[in-house]
Amino acid sequence: MNGFRGLLEKEIVRFWRVAFQTIAAPVLTTFLYLLVFSHILSEKVYVFEGVSYVEFLIPGLVMMSVLQNSFANSSSSLIQSKVTGNLLLIVLPPISPLAFFNAYVCASVIRGLLIGAGVLATGIFFVPTLTPASPFLLLLFAVLGGIMTGALGIIAGLWAEKFDQLGMFQNFIIMPLTFLSGVFYSIQSLPDFWRGLSSFNPFLYMIDGFRRGFFAQGDIPLTTSLLVTVTLTIAVSWLALHLVRTGYKIKT
Repeated sequence: MNGFRGLLEKEIVRFWRVAFQTIAAPVLTTFLYLLVFSHILSEKVYVFEGVSYVEFLIPGLVMMSVLQNSFANSSSSLIQSKVTGNLLLIVLPPISPLAFFNAYVCASVIRGLLIGAGVLATGIFFVPTLTPASPFLLLLFAVLGGIMTGALGIIAGLWAEKFDQLGMFQNFIIMPLTFLSGVFYSIQSLPDFWRGLSSFNPFLYMIDGFRRGFFAQGDIPLTTSLLVTVTLTIAVSWLALHLVRTGYKIKT
């Protein structure tokens, strides 16, 4: 327990010391997305009945920020520790593999939720009347998404040998999956081929489930979104924990 608490505090302090870069910058970037896309696409993109495009866009941007930054937190921390050569010291006793995993994932979720809250506050500036239909669904999908991408960040951080490899993982996997997951559009507006292809994007289910927490409607049945999100979170978390337990690229 002491090992978990100490490592968790270390990870939180690590990103909080540079909060302008790790928290404020992503919120500002998302604010610019909202500012630009809400004006350019407001009359050109089909969304839910009774929901304006700006209202539709805000939950997608919130969840996209949670997913991207939860991944960035754990992956960047691990690659920094590997490059500086102190990763082995972190996993030595009394820190168990489970405590190691939990600390990194919890810190990732905390950072993701902080940024998501900042993006939501920015969105409310644009739409003061925006209120969630189900705060429970919002928190559920945000936490599950943060856990999943935080665990995925552990996998990427352990796999990568240098920053270039981690950047490749971020730019060619995480970014495309988040941008093409219905953040900026409803998949019902896509042609049949692209709609079918989108159904293989796991982030689509997380973002659609989170958006349903605001509007009580979505492109995908809630049970399907929840099942895919929970299954993927468990599978990725198990793999990440397994790699930590076996010392993958840690004890070599």
